[in-house]
Amino acid sequence: MKVCTDSCLFGAWIAEKISRKYISPNNMLDIGTGTGVLSLMLAQQINVAIDAVEIDKNAFEQATVNFAASPWHQQLQAIHMDVTKMNKRHAYDLIICNPPFFENDLRSDNHEKNLAKHHEGLTLNDLTKSVNDLLSPEGYFAVLLPFHRSEYFKSMANAQQLFLYEELLIRQTERHSFFRSVLLFGRNKKEILTETMSIKDDQQNYTPRFITLLKDYYLYL
Repeated sequence: MKVCTDSCLFGAWIAEKISRKYISPNNMLDIGTGTGVLSLMLAQQINVAIDAVEIDKNAFEQATVNFAASPWHQQLQAIHMDVTKMNKRHAYDLIICNPPFFENDLRSDNHEKNLAKHHEGLTLNDLTKSVNDLLSPEGYFAVLLPFHRSEYFKSMANAQQLFLYEELLIRQTERHSFFRSVLLFGRNKKEILTETMSIKDDQQNYTPRFITLLKDYYLYL
């Protein structure tokens, strides 16, 4: 699967939280790591063990190769398994997930793409249950979602005693509607902080906020 801009924004936003010590995890779980890009981004900010779970064999093998070729290979471990089958006694301080997006939309003929982009492999309900099982008492859970699925997901998270702390609402420009949400949850109820950002301005230049987040990861910024 190709690396997309919103996924990179997700990783960069969480990386900023870590660099500013808002989140200081002792370990991390990346659910549905794909090629491993999010784990690689966050490994540059925290020197802790990162478990990257992937159910698709080809994606798992690609993540394994990518991890081995990186300077952070000693802290990264790709795991080929279904996250719902993980040992529930293992608690993580930070769990991230860029989950399947297009439930009820048109399927591809490619089964691997369906696993990556649809809910054939992991439903959002399965995800919230797994996070509840695997998150430490003071841990954080971050997820990237289509904007229109956000309220639905918040209600499922609340049912698992996961409460929204912060949200980042993303749009292409100020003329566009929001199309992605980054949601940050924990186990305690707090005042919710909301940030909005545009990827580009009216002249189709990247916005200062976009550049701030991604300058350490994009070579041309």
